[in-house]
Amino acid sequence: MSKVEIWKLAIRPKTLPAAVGPVIVGTAFAIHFGEFKFFPALAAVIGAVLLQIAANLANDYFDYLAGHDTEERLGPTRVAASGLISPTELRNGLIVNILLSMVVGLYLIFVGGPLILLIGVLSIIFAVVYSGGPFPLASNGLGDIFVFIFFGLIAVTGTYYVQAQQIIAEVIIGSIPVGLLVTAILVVNNYRDIETDAKTGKTTIAVLLGHQWTRIYYIILLGIAYLTPIYLLITGDYTLAILLPLLSVPLAIKQIAILYEEVDGPKLNKALAGTAQLGLIYSILFAVGIII
Repeated sequence: MSKVEIWKLAIRPKTLPAAVGPVIVGTAFAIHFGEFKFFPALAAVIGAVLLQIAANLANDYFDYLAGHDTEERLGPTRVAASGLISPTELRNGLIVNILLSMVVGLYLIFVGGPLILLIGVLSIIFAVVYSGGPFPLASNGLGDIFVFIFFGLIAVTGTYYVQAQQIIAEVIIGSIPVGLLVTAILVVNNYRDIETDAKTGKTTIAVLLGHQWTRIYYIILLGIAYLTPIYLLITGDYTLAILLPLLSVPLAIKQIAILYEEVDGPKLNKALAGTAQLGLIYSILFAVGIII
């Protein structure tokens, strides 16, 4: 494999829609309320993607150090554990990525002020402590909560804020389904890894709940996501187009079926990829519905 291919493995491009979806929805709200600004929106996309990559690199690096990535791992190849990239090189790549995100962040701070500075600092810290530090969130049952907060509430409302300079209730409500669907990606990942995570001492919510209740948990996340546009239609100034996300229900049902039918780890990767696809499709449909 070439260096480019190896770093592509480390970056995990298939996870990047999780960063883009929230920015799309936040920008759709800005358009809906007549607050759209191109350059802040563009910077928000770039910053979100860089932070997602930082989280991926940190996850690879710190899981390797903690011994979570054993030969029994069922997910995509981890570059540190497989020896494709040395831990030192991976750590340096993480540092460079964080520095790049800080450059983008400087512009967003100039546009959005102290609140964006706070969000930026917290986002960088989260990208690292999610897998690293003395109390890694992902290994102590807190990963789901913080993914929902940062990829839902903060990402959507932060994107809207850098364009509108205010936060309103409708945007906060609209951030909920986006955050839940990104969290659902993590749930599938952890569902697949219940046995291997339990062996290595990585305590995720899936490990705590077990297979049956994790499946129910996944269904609840998706269910709330699909109820949110209905709530906005009833309470907000939106057309029936706000219900466009409901068109993705068949894809959601397909992922649920995989969780109930498959027990083989590699086959569950289909549900992982499908849930990521679902999150992006939902976000695009939701954004169109908000704008129309």
